[in-house]
Parts: sequence; structure tokens; C-alpha cells
Amino acid sequence: MPDDGEIDELREIRLRKEIEDFYLPKQLVEAIFEIGGIPRESVEMPIGVGFIDIADYTYLSKFLSPKENQVLLNGLYTAFSVVLKRHNGYLNKLEGDSLMFQFGGPIDPKVKGLTDEQALRYISRELFFTCVEMQRVCLLFNQANDTFLVETATRENREDLQHAFDIISSLRSNIELASSLEALFQIRIRIGANIGVVTFGNFGPDGAKQWDVVGLPIIDAKRMESTAPIGGLRISEGMFRILEQTGIVQSYYERFKREASALGGFYRDISMDDLFRFSNVLLKDKKNAQFRTYSVQVNPALPENIRDQVSHLLDRGMQGSEIVSEILEYYRGNQYVIDAVETAFRDHSVMIRKGDILKLLAPKRYREIQERFPQQEGPADDYLDKEYSLFRLFQKLGKYQDYVKKAPPVEDEEFEFISYEHQINFDRNRFERLFEYRRKWVMQRTYFFEFIYPMVFAGIRSSIHEYQSRAANLEAV
Repeated sequence: MPDDGEIDELREIRLRKEIEDFYLPKQLVEAIFEIGGIPRESVEMPIGVGFIDIADYTYLSKFLSPKENQVLLNGLYTAFSVVLKRHNGYLNKLEGDSLMFQFGGPIDPKVKGLTDEQALRYISRELFFTCVEMQRVCLLFNQANDTFLVETATRENREDLQHAFDIISSLRSNIELASSLEALFQIRIRIGANIGVVTFGNFGPDGAKQWDVVGLPIIDAKRMESTAPIGGLRISEGMFRILEQTGIVQSYYERFKREASALGGFYRDISMDDLFRFSNVLLKDKKNAQFRTYSVQVNPALPENIRDQVSHLLDRGMQGSEIVSEILEYYRGNQYVIDAVETAFRDHSVMIRKGDILKLLAPKRYREIQERFPQQEGPADDYLDKEYSLFRLFQKLGKYQDYVKKAPPVEDEEFEFISYEHQINFDRNRFERLFEYRRKWVMQRTYFFEFIYPMVFAGIRSSIHEYQSRAANLEAV
């Protein structure tokens, strides 16, 4: 029989094994076994990296206890890990309500033996469809729907999901909370994805080393996540070009339109440029440096989902009107969503004063319409409603914003030194003109952001409050 010392040693061995199995990434361990040893040297290789972040999770967490938050996040991350495993991706790290995952590199057996060009094609495809699938799985998760699970899913995966679904179902079964949850408690994520050559290696001191990646493509991917559309994703131009060359952009567009058409939704007529929307993202922390990206829509039913959410919010008092205003601010560049929201307004007889908005944004045009219909409020209102959709007004708001955001250029004046007094007088006049020039621009900018912009949304909120007051009076009667 083993003595006490041997028993303690066996217990320690079992505990160490349990700790390793519990905390060490299984994919990393398996890859190291396949390689035949721990990679000691750093290497540079192409990679695809994605970041996921839960939008406004601080607000959502208010509905839950700390324990429930943990269970819900564990369930959500379990759902994401199922998708990642299906595409042979590697979960790099979890940080609170965000995660990082990757494709490629020395521990990815799928790129072994491929050229860099072949690897980037494979990585771009798998990364793109992983991001799309994760967004769609998030929608199913909100419905406590586990149809995304595969038959080979582990018992632990199923249990983690079921515990999370129990919390969602419990919240939705609460009569007092049900309508609020339908309108407010929706887990929505944003995803950023990028490709590029990075450095793989062991980082950290002895006893706390991690197999990780570093490089500018990682930083840019995180920046893209922070500016990605909620419910969609943002990808780099380089990744987009590879997807375009391999036909994935076209096939995804055709698939998206088929799904939207089957739903009879607003996105059935979406253009390629709207599905893959190009934009230059400004980096304020890098002196307004720009990097070229594409934002991608994922949910074919997004306009209808937002419309239904707004319909619930219209009956939720001041809080509801505030959130509707925030939704309109966020989606004001998406014609399909704004048209859907305007449909909800019409269905509930919410009267948006488009004349008041146009008067703020284009007073000259507003006066022309008033002169066309002198002392005829009805015809003028009908004309405004027909000619100016809410989205068209938001377009004017956007152009106004773009105009005031750009500082006016200042041309340098040629000067030939004659004397000290001559140069000082020249510089004084130049600086005074520059000051006056900039002062007018700052005033225009301040006027827009401190008055015009907030007044547009204040008018919409007031129209919602008017509807709520009218509905309350009818109910009282």
C-alpha cells in the first residue's frame, strides 16, 4: 500500500492535472502535442483575428444578480465557442464582456503547408463566416433557442446553455417585466475582424507565460470592433478585397437578399453598397489617422426587429422615448431601419413634426414651402410628409454635421522679410484674421452640436410624449 507521502503526491498530481484540464486551452495543448514540443522561437505569420464586445452590457446587467450575470455570460460564450469550434478557430482570451479569437498561425493545423496567399484566403473565409454565424447565434440566444448546437456538443456545453436559457425564460415570464424585456433586454454584439502578418510567441515572465500574438493587425481589429455596427461587423479593406476576389462577397449578397425577400422585409431591396458599406474610420488617438474598412449587415430581419422594439418602447413612458431617440441617433444612416421605424410611428399615429425639423436644418427651403402653401397648414404638412422621409431629414442632418466638423483650410501667405516691425505687423494681421476665421467656425460647430442636433431629437421625443399622453387620456376615458 502507498504510504501517506505517496498518497499526498498522487493527490497533488491529480489536482495539477485537473487544474490544467480546467484552465489550459485544449486547442493549444493539442496543437503543442501535434507539433511535438513547446514552440520556443517567435515567428511571423498571417493571421485572422476577431473581437466581440457586448453593446451596453452595463445596462443589461441591471436586470440580473452578479451570479445570474456570470451564468448568462458563460452561456453566451459557450454558444460562441460552439461556432468557433465548428470553424476550427482558436479562442485567444476572454475579458469581461468581450472576447478575442483567431485563425492561422503555427498552432492552426488547417494552414500547415499553405502559402501565405492560400492561408489568407482560407483565413478570410473562415473568419468572415464565423463572425456572421456568431451574430446569428446571438439572435437565437436571445430567444433561448439552442438549434445552433451540434449533436456532438458536450454535456457541459448543454448545461451551461440551459442555465443561461433558464434565466432568460424566467425574466420573460415575469408579467411585470415581460414587455420591458422585449423592448430593452436584448443582447446585442459588435464584431471587428482583420487580417495581417503578426508575431506569434511566448509572452510573459517565467511561471506566467502565454502563447499569444502581437502586431498592428490586432490593434486595428480591436479598433474596428469598437466602431462596428451593433448587430453587424466591421472588416478591413484588405480582408474585403480577398473575400471579393474569391466570390464570397457576391455569394453572401445573394444569400442575404434571398433571406430578406423570404421574410418580405425592408432589406429585400438592399444594395451591395449598403450591405458592405465602405467608410474611413478616424483614429482620434492617432491624430485623426484613417484606415479603410467595410461595415457588414448580418441580420436580414434587422429593420423589422428594430421596428417591433420601437413599437414596444412607445408605450414605456419617458424611458421608452429616450431609448427610441437613441435608436434613431444610432441608425440614422441606415435607410432601411429608419424607414421601418417611421412605419412604426405611422402605425401608432405618432406625428413627427417634419416641418419643425426642416426649419432647423434648411430654413431657406422651409420658407420656400411655406410660401408655396400660404396659410395652408394641411397641404404644407402633406407635402412635407411626402417629400421628406425621416431618413431624408437625417441625411440633411448628416451633411450639416459633416460641414461643421471640418475645420476650414487656411492658406499660407507669402512674406518677404523687410524689418522686424514689418513682420510683426504682418503676423498680427494674419493671426487676427485667422482668429476671426476660426471663431466663426467654432460658433457654427457649437451651434450645431449644442442646439440644432439636440433639438432634432427633442422634437421627436416630444412627438412620442404627445402620443403617450393621448393614449393615456383615451385609456382613462
